[in-house]
Amino acid sequence: MTYAISTTLDAPFERALDQVREALSAQGFGVLSQIDIAAALKDKLGVDVPAQVILGACRPQLAHQALQTEPSIGVLLPCNVVVRATGDHECVVEAMDPAIMISLAGNENLREVAEEARHRIQATVQSLQGTAK
Repeated sequence: MTYAISTTLDAPFERALDQVREALSAQGFGVLSQIDIAAALKDKLGVDVPAQVILGACRPQLAHQALQTEPSIGVLLPCNVVVRATGDHECVVEAMDPAIMISLAGNENLREVAEEARHRIQATVQSLQGTAK
């Protein structure tokens, strides 16, 4: 089983990041956190890496349903979506496949919420296909 849903965008990093935020919002996800990996590695290790940001995306209804089913599932929330520059005008967008929750938690009762989250993440990524390479 693959653990990521991904696409490649023909866009500079900042524009790709904006497009991903808009696509997530269209599927009812809010961004709870943003981790700038490149800035963190520069600050902590003094190394330069291509631009890369992890967006912590959450659809509150799905998070609530998952937590009601499996209280410890919070360790897998929110849905991480990575935007990573691979060139001046190219970025990879990768999101953790929410179906992973079922196999990691070993709780089949999460299937419904995981499938809905997966559907919405896939729709997010597919909506970006118009700008994909």
